[in-house]
Amino acid sequence: MPTLHIKEYAQTLTGKSVFIACREGILRDHFSDIIADIKFLNRQGIRTSIFHNMSNRFANQKHFRKLTEKLAGTTIVRVPSETDFYKYVLDYQGPIYKLIFLERKFLIDRDGRKINALTTQDARNTFDHFSHHIANANFKDILEHIFLKIEKNKYDRVHILPAGKNTIKHELFTIEGSGTLIANNFTEEFKRVSTDNEVKVISDILGRYKGEKYLKPRSKKYFQDNKNNFYVTKIDGIIVGCVEKKEINKETVELGALAISTKFRNQRIGVYTINSFIKKMILGGYHRFIALTNNPSLEKLFLSLEFVQESSPEYSARQKESPNVKMFFKRL
Repeated sequence: MPTLHIKEYAQTLTGKSVFIACREGILRDHFSDIIADIKFLNRQGIRTSIFHNMSNRFANQKHFRKLTEKLAGTTIVRVPSETDFYKYVLDYQGPIYKLIFLERKFLIDRDGRKINALTTQDARNTFDHFSHHIANANFKDILEHIFLKIEKNKYDRVHILPAGKNTIKHELFTIEGSGTLIANNFTEEFKRVSTDNEVKVISDILGRYKGEKYLKPRSKKYFQDNKNNFYVTKIDGIIVGCVEKKEINKETVELGALAISTKFRNQRIGVYTINSFIKKMILGGYHRFIALTNNPSLEKLFLSLEFVQESSPEYSARQKESPNVKMFFKRL
């Protein structure tokens, strides 16, 4: 079960508009789960609207009543059956922060992996690789319309999620999410950890890497004792990556515990995190940087940022602590 970071994430959403768009068949199949998720959002102070295209016939009247009764704080919009559902939603007037399309499946890449986050340009560049995996042909045709709406600032964020239990909650309140996010104006911030809640989030991120056996486990006490040495990267106010400052000597600092949420991998967040860390450390008088990792993705990242794979005798004591781990070095 993913960890919910309600306090951390709710503060970026409170008072903003979230639209949920769900076609009739999907709403029928996941009616209770969708209502539960929307009620959860309302309890966090998030303004919600739901769009559906259930036909106005007698058999659906009980669903209409339940929507009205259970979602009293939500705007309910029924899209006329004869109208193009997606175009109606996308052309709807009003300030909208997030638009969530509930579909049968999330988007996957050519290797069968869930696509977590994309810019509109990334989406266009990779569309040929994932378009044939989209189960709904009508939705496939509307993607370009989505991209244009984002580029014209009609929407800040569009999410494509597989309908199901807790899927909206997990997308908006967990580190890894549950579907695909498309946006262009991500706001980046790099800062020192300052709250216990931020410690919990980085513990969650590093815990996922621990399962891949690239990072040594760290106890809660370790995080608390070394809180001032941890830095985080935030996207839209949400922690998506972290790095630990480990001083080797007055000139050298190690980039420890470097980790990026899988939701934002391949979005150059690793580059931003490393470069931001280096800039901050230079202000503190450091000009030599080392990192130890056997993670192939991080090895490639360090080399791309002009680190060299080198285990200098000067750092032999540190290397002995991780004898089978590659060391990377950069001097400025």
